[in-house]
Amino acid sequence: MMVLLAALEWRAYRDAMGDLEGRLNTFVTTAKGVLAAPLWTYDYGQARSLVRVMGNQPDIRALRVLDIDSAVVAQTGDPASLTPGGPLLRDVLLVHTERNEATSVGSFQVAFDTTRVWRNLKRDVATDLLIIVVTLSALVGLVVVATSRLVFRPLDHLHRAMVKDPRPGEQRHVTPMAKDELGDVIEAFNAMERRRAMLEETRSRLIELGIQMDAERTPRRLAETVLRSAMELCSADGGAVLVRDEHSNQLQYAVVLATSITLRMGGEDGTPMALRPVPLTHPNGTPRLDRVASHVAITGRLLNTPSIYHDSRFDPREFEAFDRTYGYSSRSHLAVPLRTRGGEIIGVLELSNAIDPRTRRVGPFDEVDESIAQVLAAQAGVALENQILIESQRRLLDSFIELMAGAIDAKSPYTGGHCSRVPELTRLLTEAACRDTEQFADFDLTEAEWYELHIASWLHDCGKVTSPEYVVDKATKLETIYNRIHEIRTRFEVLWRDAELAECRARLAGADPATAAAERDRTQAALLDDFGFVAACNVGGEYMDDDSIERLNAIGARSWTRHFDDRLGLSIAETERLRGIPPRPLPATERLLSDKAEHVVPWPNDTPPIQENDPRGFTMVAPPKQFNFGELYNLSIRRGTLTEEERFKVNDHIVQTIVMLESLPLPKHLRRVPEYAGGHHERMDGSGYPRALMAGSMSIPARIMAIADIYEALTAADRPYKKPKAVSEALGIMAKMRDTNHIDPDLFDLFLRAGVWRSYAEMYLRPEQIDAVDVSAYLKR
Repeated sequence: MMVLLAALEWRAYRDAMGDLEGRLNTFVTTAKGVLAAPLWTYDYGQARSLVRVMGNQPDIRALRVLDIDSAVVAQTGDPASLTPGGPLLRDVLLVHTERNEATSVGSFQVAFDTTRVWRNLKRDVATDLLIIVVTLSALVGLVVVATSRLVFRPLDHLHRAMVKDPRPGEQRHVTPMAKDELGDVIEAFNAMERRRAMLEETRSRLIELGIQMDAERTPRRLAETVLRSAMELCSADGGAVLVRDEHSNQLQYAVVLATSITLRMGGEDGTPMALRPVPLTHPNGTPRLDRVASHVAITGRLLNTPSIYHDSRFDPREFEAFDRTYGYSSRSHLAVPLRTRGGEIIGVLELSNAIDPRTRRVGPFDEVDESIAQVLAAQAGVALENQILIESQRRLLDSFIELMAGAIDAKSPYTGGHCSRVPELTRLLTEAACRDTEQFADFDLTEAEWYELHIASWLHDCGKVTSPEYVVDKATKLETIYNRIHEIRTRFEVLWRDAELAECRARLAGADPATAAAERDRTQAALLDDFGFVAACNVGGEYMDDDSIERLNAIGARSWTRHFDDRLGLSIAETERLRGIPPRPLPATERLLSDKAEHVVPWPNDTPPIQENDPRGFTMVAPPKQFNFGELYNLSIRRGTLTEEERFKVNDHIVQTIVMLESLPLPKHLRRVPEYAGGHHERMDGSGYPRALMAGSMSIPARIMAIADIYEALTAADRPYKKPKAVSEALGIMAKMRDTNHIDPDLFDLFLRAGVWRSYAEMYLRPEQIDAVDVSAYLKR
């Protein structure tokens, strides 16, 4: 029996030691997977918590966790027992596996103690063989059941959860079956998995937010998007975004939100901002650190305070005034700076009153909230910088347009008013086309396309900066830099004096005084009548028929005597035009009205700027000469005051507009600006200029601008060469232009039906121009 007992005890010892080693192996297998779970590398606190839980295992003598650099992360028990060589010692490499990628994150050392085994054996020696047999039999059955239920099954569930690759938004979970050491490990895994899922969701939300911020097109809308996302991710009840104004050295509120009191100020469509800007300096120039926003903007450091009223660094009156005005209760506060790529602080993101998702009570912002707010602020700072740069470029472009219109205005106030009125009329008609549900039901403009049309309408006459103002503003036929009718009148004065001299000479020669006086009166009366006719022709109010032109030639054929050299005091250009023309000996007999060779101004290099088959598509061919200042040539203009050369010079402004705009490196969303701006003198039948486009080749905005340009020109009251037309007269002219296929008939009908003509007239025309109008009389039939 003793031998049997000894054999049984030796076997029991061997089994106990084997069981102990098995538990060690099981412990190692379980622990290394848990310790290498996701995010362990970045969460030492979690590792220490796990070691503390595992250290409660009664067989553990010592336990140590090392990081990848062999530095101790956490340990428990007697470190000396971890000396290599012990039978119950394990040194295991911790490998983190995620999405089939293995990464070494550290190592794990554990040593088991045999004291409990020896103590149990000494106690069992005195046990009766029968009791030993019965007890051992019971223990075997219990071990089988317990191992299967309490160890292997939980381990299998834990293993399945660990190796599972979760889908986005999915959280892995293992239900503990017992409150033991293994159950604590499972609970630790579940806690860590909840944290991983939360951080994964936050990361996904930040990525989505980054994409959303890139899609925003205005700083105010971007600021509201950033603030709403920050409030959602950090569970904040309210907040604000402030943007730095470099000119005033202040922080301007861009948007303010508070969920509990349904407050929304600023942003894209919010109520007007009632909060005053936050100055960055005191009146004496010292930094202002007693306000939260200015403090963060100046120091560049994150601020997290659990109770803003109890933070002695800040003046509580700021929050007292806000809370009193809006019925709010400011408590916890988190503020982070918004930085550009270069590190410059351009704003501040503020969050107030952190809400616990479970209790819905206000508490402090934690470290996770700080991290999220900093990441979000980094994204928002770069996105806001981009928006500010885009907005600055847009303001620069708008300022350039205003500068260009101002230059045209300074050069000629008549076209300056035109340049500012056509965009407004274009906007009114385009809005009507966008609202129309009949002819233009498919027509609409995006925000970018509206801006493109805005640019084009402001620049539609920018080529006029190249047009000589004496041509654009030419009010009489003989006008160049000045009205040359004065020069011709002086010649008539000379002939008047010549008539008086002829009378005196006749008397001295013995002629009858009465006859000589009568001849003088006849000559002077003819001179008065002829000059009145020439002056009337110069005004250009009536159509010049053949009889009138014939009379002009007869008047011009009269002669007068020049006694002074006409080549003295000339400019270089005038002298150049006289090259090759021999001077006439004095005294010289001159025509009263003349077309001289020097009146003709050639093109530079004697090459017209636009010729037949122009490669740019211009069909408006230039005349052979640049200008012709001939007196009879100008006075013989049949209609209006412009010669063929001057008419081309005026019309050439549209060519210069297209050339100027097409030479600009316009971005993609402004590529149609030259087409819109350069098409307002084209006609539906192809008889327009400068490219003789047909209706099918013209876009709707270009056709709209053509109507706007015509209506403004007809009703303008600031043109020196014509009287402004009444609304009914202007609409009648435009109706005829529609009937002759010069303007788009559908757009002109919309112009009438939508009352665009009336809206514009009420804004810009004189009261006497707005007469009674029967719109139905002008609609197409």
